[in-house]
Amino acid sequence: MGELPTSSHGFAIEQVILTVNDLEKVTTFYQAVIGLERLEQDGEIVRLGADVTPLIELRQDRHARQRSSREAGLFHTAFLLPSRSALACWIDHAMERKVPLVGASDHDVSEAVYLSDPEGNGVEIYADRPPSSWYWRDGTIRMGTKPLDIPALLEQSPGARWDGAPTGTQIGHVHLQVGTIEVAEEFYARKLGLDVTCRYPGGTFYAADGYHHHIATNIWNSRGAGQRRFPSTGLAEITLSVSRPLPEGLVPAADGNSSGTTVTLEDPWGTPIRLHSQRFL
Repeated sequence: MGELPTSSHGFAIEQVILTVNDLEKVTTFYQAVIGLERLEQDGEIVRLGADVTPLIELRQDRHARQRSSREAGLFHTAFLLPSRSALACWIDHAMERKVPLVGASDHDVSEAVYLSDPEGNGVEIYADRPPSSWYWRDGTIRMGTKPLDIPALLEQSPGARWDGAPTGTQIGHVHLQVGTIEVAEEFYARKLGLDVTCRYPGGTFYAADGYHHHIATNIWNSRGAGQRRFPSTGLAEITLSVSRPLPEGLVPAADGNSSGTTVTLEDPWGTPIRLHSQRFL
């Protein structure tokens, strides 16, 4: 429905890295509730993923201050399941475990359930509707927020059992809290070269390759937030995969690094963003 916008470069979320106070407690959550596999542990760092692909890295810092929900940083990490039936199966699993949920929405382009990990990091579990059903107009996509019809969804997987995150699970997008939408758009749209695909009051959504969004920014809890103060719990770094050169003039942060195919930047609120590109520079 409508015409998909063109995109300037391939783009994907590779990994989200979190700083946590209690490594074992948070690791257990991502294994038992989200269904990720513990792939590797190196001292106080644990990497978890699906089908041997790392998605989340947890770094323990027992002395890091607890991040406030009104600061810039992570709103949620969104795990994209490969099918609607997989989402139904996960919801059934969450109900059986009595997992506390904070929301469930039909966004037209996707169906989503929201929760938080033990240290307050937001999590979304979602499945996309077929892209042929997405409605584009003048380069933007329609994304609503309606109540999720959970009974209808559960009919998709009668009797199916959740056996961990299935093959094809990935981080579909990362939603961030920022201090100012205009500053966020300057960085994510104009500097990183992403398409603005949708605007809500207080929020902007960005993507490449005709997706509905890979990154989102909002000021719903964090209007006017300043630079992040580290060390703190919460989002430590986002790793992105870019298949083509980034726009000219994109300069790494002063304390960042560049090593041929990898560049580390900081967003306007100090969150490190690591970009991998085989054709960078």
